[in-house]
Amino acid sequence: MQWPEPRSFDVDLQTGLMTGTGSRYQKFLRDLDGLYADPAAFDALAAARGDEVVYEVTDHRPNSNPGDLITGVTRMSPGKVGDEFFMTRGHIHAAIDRPELYFGLKGFGVMVMESPTGDTRVVEVRANTACYVPPRWIHRSVNLGQEDFVMLFCYPADSGQDYAIIEQSNGMKLRIVDDGAGAWRSVPNPHYKPRTEQEVDALLARGVMAREGVSR
Repeated sequence: MQWPEPRSFDVDLQTGLMTGTGSRYQKFLRDLDGLYADPAAFDALAAARGDEVVYEVTDHRPNSNPGDLITGVTRMSPGKVGDEFFMTRGHIHAAIDRPELYFGLKGFGVMVMESPTGDTRVVEVRANTACYVPPRWIHRSVNLGQEDFVMLFCYPADSGQDYAIIEQSNGMKLRIVDDGAGAWRSVPNPHYKPRTEQEVDALLARGVMAREGVSR
């Protein structure tokens, strides 16, 4: 039998990258059209800084088998679009019964979480903070600081990501903005569209199918 090979990776806190991994992707400011509440502010910023990387991920993906883990590092630049802080697109796991663990390495931000039925939680993350995202929660990270926000993450290898769930509801229920006094606050998203009971049931059914797939 060929046993999986143990690995180790170095994390460079200056660059916010994990070295020696097989996967890296970047999101440029121009890629995030439609993500922020103020389209005029986004267009103006993108015209000047559209080629800048807002966030990037380096990770180790050994396979997509149940029981294995994907591990990586995410780095997000500081900045705002209007009064709204830079953020990731956010997702729920395609196999929604899969959790995720984040560990703050550098900087300061929050993890914004939302259940399929619209419950919300906002958890602050700093260096040495462990943030647990339970199964079935949509989540996105937001950089609130003046430096890069860097986190280690780990989740089951068969989780997958569903980004469309946020787009279908016209964004997440809460937006994170500058409070004008050097701190942050959450505000309701006026364009948010709650999920119907049928949509929630369909999401939960995905979790049942994922569990049955593992047990077979």
